[in-house]
Amino acid sequence: MDAEVWLVVGLGNPGPSYAGHRHNIGYLVVDELASRMGSPFRAHKTGRADVVEGRLAPPGGTAPRVVLAKARSYMNEIGGPTKALATFYKVPPARVVAIHDELDIAFGTLRIKLGGGDNGHNGLKSIRSSLGTGDFHRVRAGIGRPPGRQDPADFVLSNYSSTERKELPLQIVEAADAVETLITHGLERTQQQFNR
Repeated sequence: MDAEVWLVVGLGNPGPSYAGHRHNIGYLVVDELASRMGSPFRAHKTGRADVVEGRLAPPGGTAPRVVLAKARSYMNEIGGPTKALATFYKVPPARVVAIHDELDIAFGTLRIKLGGGDNGHNGLKSIRSSLGTGDFHRVRAGIGRPPGRQDPADFVLSNYSSTERKELPLQIVEAADAVETLITHGLERTQQQFNR
């Protein structure tokens, strides 16, 4: 097994009823990465996730092996499938990348970091609990705060606005670029390029 394999997990909820929700930005980004690899998602033998295996590299570059994953469980149970895949592929937490929505960052903005708290995000909480550490990479895609007095839980489980949907493809592409940069050039360069 390649010592440098990375596990890139798109956080979201499975099924068509959740597909357009802000909480599912992680799924959209790993879909973009899978299309760059030219491979469809397939059921993994653990039975708990769909995966794509291959290499992600900018043109002319070389990159380590990457496993893209979409868990078949709901957000608050995503840690189990993440841990199962990390164990199967022998990936340490430091080479796990979680792509997720972030309320405290403006829509269309990215922040990439290693470690940190869960900030009330049930997916991150579940991964931290299952891996036994919070020291994994996060690609945080901003969705902004809900308008007025809308409950944040309702907001993340609602569809993007029509204005946001026009800009969403740009955020997805940028987040996918950030993942590629992270695994090929490291955290510092990725933060310099994408954290604004």
